Parts: sequence; C-alpha cells; structure tokens
Amino acid sequence: MLFTKSDALLDELYAIAKNVYDSAIYFNKYKIKSLDTLKRFSEEMKEYESKGDKLIHEIIIRINKTFISAIEREDVLNLAVKLDDVLDGLEGCAARLYMYDIMEPDETMVKFGQLIEDATQQILFAIELLQKQKLPGMKEYIIRINDLESAGDELVRESIRRLFKSTSDPIHIMQFKEIYDVLEDVMDHCEDVADAMETVIMSNT
Repeated sequence: MLFTKSDALLDELYAIAKNVYDSAIYFNKYKIKSLDTLKRFSEEMKEYESKGDKLIHEIIIRINKTFISAIEREDVLNLAVKLDDVLDGLEGCAARLYMYDIMEPDETMVKFGQLIEDATQQILFAIELLQKQKLPGMKEYIIRINDLESAGDELVRESIRRLFKSTSDPIHIMQFKEIYDVLEDVMDHCEDVADAMETVIMSNT
C-alpha cells in the first residue's frame, strides 16, 4: 500500500543509492598519477564502502522498528543489499588496482567506469521516484540500466578477446582479466538492483 507522506525508509534507501552514485563518480573521474595517488584512490573507495556499511546498518535498525511503510520492508532491505553489492564491487576493483600497481587504466576500464557511473545515476533517478512514490515512472530508468548492462557484457567479451591477442604475458592477462570480470560483476549488480525495483513496481501497482 502506498502513502502520500514521506517514508523514512525510502529516504534512507535514497541516501544509500546516493552514496553508491557518488562512489561511482569518484571511481570514474579520479586521476591516478603515482603510487601515492593510487593508494589514496583505494583508501577513498574504502571510505565510501564503509559509509555504505553504516547506512545499511542504520536502515536495518529502522526496518526492525517500522511496522507500516510505503513498500514492504523486505523489499526495502533487498534493494539496500543489492545497492551495497554495487559499492562492494567498486571498492574491490579499486583494491585490485592498488594491489597490482595499475596506475594507467586501459580503454576497457575507462569505458566500464562510464557505464557504471551511468547505471548508478539511472538507479538514483529511479529510487528518487520510488521515494516520491511515483512507481510507473521508474520503468524507463530500469530499461536504461538493462541496456547498460548489456553493453557491459559486450564490452567484456571484446576486451578479453583483445587482451589475449595483444600480449602473451600471463601475469598481465591474469590481472587485467580479473579486473574486467569484477567490473562486469558490478554491472550485473546494477541490473540486480533494476530487477528488484521491477519487483517493487509489480507488487505495488
């Protein structure tokens, strides 16, 4: 059942989505110039992830204290957890870049960074409509997220094919393929969020 007044759970869900989008912007825009800046990049992504964990903890507390909400509490928690998966994936990628001393992201990483930023922006737009309880309008953003995820699938296939053709260094191949796979997983997590939002729409309209 939907209500016209503001819902604190949805407000907190929006804060989680906003933190995910902010982290994606930072991930995509940050320029690595040295090992020191690479380390700072990894540390800052960890801070976003820690903030996300705190927000998840806070929304779980509120869920446990809330008896009536605009959408089912289980749906709110499901969305929150899937949003956190996106952030965990981004932080994990940043950690790998630092572990492998990769200071110059290649074309594939740059393209994935833009896809992820775009997808998390679409998520934020959709969650804002959910917050305002304008569920039908969310569908266009869900479609866009699905399109971006498909673009990510195509990107990783072509990039891995190109990777094996461009070098015979097994360490380089292992490191870069792992990072590509993590970035593809992040896009998959974005699609998981979209699927969860679609379920909310179907349950409440």
